[in-house]
Amino acid sequence: MSVLYLVIPCYNEQEVLPEASKQLLDKMDSLINKGKISDKSKIVLVDDGSKDRTWGIIEELHAGNPMFQGIKLSRNKGHQNALLAGLMTVKDYCDITISLDADLQDDINAIDEMVDKYHNGCDIVYGVRSARKTDTFFKKTTAEGFYKIMKIMGVDIVFNHADYRLMSKRALDGLEDFEEVNLFLRGIVPMIGYNSGEVTYERKERFAGESKYPLKKMLAFAFEGITSLSIKPIRLITTTGFLIFGISLMMLIYFIIRHFTGATILGWTSTIVSIWAIGGLQILAIGIIGEYIGKIYLETKKRPKFIVDKYLND
Repeated sequence: MSVLYLVIPCYNEQEVLPEASKQLLDKMDSLINKGKISDKSKIVLVDDGSKDRTWGIIEELHAGNPMFQGIKLSRNKGHQNALLAGLMTVKDYCDITISLDADLQDDINAIDEMVDKYHNGCDIVYGVRSARKTDTFFKKTTAEGFYKIMKIMGVDIVFNHADYRLMSKRALDGLEDFEEVNLFLRGIVPMIGYNSGEVTYERKERFAGESKYPLKKMLAFAFEGITSLSIKPIRLITTTGFLIFGISLMMLIYFIIRHFTGATILGWTSTIVSIWAIGGLQILAIGIIGEYIGKIYLETKKRPKFIVDKYLND
């Protein structure tokens, strides 16, 4: 039977962890009793530099039941890095991992179908929201708009999928080969390839505590996703430069005609043409330089994505 590790990033989750750990333990016991996974399977809680009692609760859970394991990062590195830290730390101990958030909004009953799809040949199984009934109109509109913009930017992303997914060890080995420092796993994982599937579920209300993604963080996360996976924004600048320069040439012809017909003030033509031509050339130049900087930017950063302080796995 397959060894399953649940990987759960945690940041200031002291209010939700007691209930989340209970529900996750019941789910794991159910899967073991059904013969779907091995009794060596684990629940791995990754503390992303929390400022509350999150790590203390993780230590208590580990001491009370060896199925719980804990990974403590040296400092807060953000959700994506914390998730990657958990996946890379456990990948040599398991056959499959399933990543999900600690807030119990992801329906854990979808885990059964994910495991079934893995046994049917899927290396990656995406948890996809079937609806956004719990979202406000603003959040629903902006979230769906984000996925559409990402598609326009050329990013291969699964619509309405967050970070609730199953990955086989083979897929995790493939993920390890990606060296991006600016992480956006929702865009990177589809690049791995391999056979994949989807499981739909309805997202619930947060059980307790506050959302770790207010509007400011959501916008920053969206910008990170676009800039880390696409250089189309830079190409748009280049296109704009060409467009403005083209307009400047047309304006040049227009103003020359106006000049010879005596419909302009002395010096006005040269001033206007200079402003349009130089402005267009500057934007064009910035766009071309940015094209190269963008490629260098995507390739050269080599900072560590995470540093593990402690790993409770005994």
